[in-house]
Amino acid sequence: MAVYKDKKTNNWRAVIRYTNYKGERKQTQKRGFKTKKEAQEWERAAMLKQTSSLDMTFQDFFALYAEYARARVKEGTWETKEYIVHTKILPYFGKRKIGEISATDVHAWQNDLLELRKENGEKYSPDYLRSIHAQLSAIFNHAVNYYSLPHNPAQQAGTIGKEAVKEMLFWTKSEYLNFAEAIMDKPRAYYAFELLYWTGIREGELLALTPADFDLENRTLSITKTYHRSHGRDIITDPKTPKSRRVIRMPGFLCEEIQDYLGMLYEVKASDRIFSFSKQFLRHEMKRGCKASGVKVIRIHDLRHSHISLLINMGFSALAIGERVGHEAEKITYRYAHLFPTVQTEMVRKLEDEWQRKDEEAKE
Repeated sequence: MAVYKDKKTNNWRAVIRYTNYKGERKQTQKRGFKTKKEAQEWERAAMLKQTSSLDMTFQDFFALYAEYARARVKEGTWETKEYIVHTKILPYFGKRKIGEISATDVHAWQNDLLELRKENGEKYSPDYLRSIHAQLSAIFNHAVNYYSLPHNPAQQAGTIGKEAVKEMLFWTKSEYLNFAEAIMDKPRAYYAFELLYWTGIREGELLALTPADFDLENRTLSITKTYHRSHGRDIITDPKTPKSRRVIRMPGFLCEEIQDYLGMLYEVKASDRIFSFSKQFLRHEMKRGCKASGVKVIRIHDLRHSHISLLINMGFSALAIGERVGHEAEKITYRYAHLFPTVQTEMVRKLEDEWQRKDEEAKE
């Protein structure tokens, strides 16, 4: 380790040497420090990272965590996590030594979060507060699992915010048909919503579709990728979960519609996106269609709920529905059960019939 003054620039430079995980001797340096003290502070933090010492600050440890986590999640997911850390966590814990942060400190941080307000003056939702706390806990868990931190203070403190039961909106088939009729004047919007409603695919899955994903002769649609846009770039990645990679059977009428739509596209290649518009375009068309048809306003994702609602009311099992829409586990599909009072009513009717039958048998 060494700190030098560059006579040409009059700035300071810090150099450290270390042995990496392969046993190789390495050297790293940083230039441009205005003072010797700044260079020494960087030198000390860099050595702590290399030796995995918990004497480092939370901010320095997050840099280590970021190297690990960034490579293991999708780019869009990491951007969300990084934003939470930089705006809601580092301002509180960044300069603290990670090994000295206690559950009491986390409680004080939670109290501050509960008092935070958005630009419009509203408090943050319980779900968002839980997400912030979960990210803090994930960083501490990494320190526990790989850097010998004795315990996770965020876990000791307990989570923040009550888990809210979200209202799950959906359209009935008649509501969707009214909406679809109102947007037929814009074919690319109409065919996009047809796929969303009749197949239950996710918005990102829709926007990643290419002609090669369709086998119209065998009436199938292969979901192998998803789309999002980040920093002005179109990004195609693997689907949300392993179960999201699936083949969906399509009804005949939908195959005919997609055949018509593909025929409208000019010189489209097998690998070209067939819906080359933004998520904002879909949201605009959703609002336009709702206003024109008079149906209640829902989110784009609620079309997926609507498809699942339709399938449950048609009598399909949670397992079959989960496979079609790419749920990772049956319990996810079961979350939709409260949407379907007609199913519950039919269950009660059959139970009453069974009780009546047994009562009559007993009298005989």
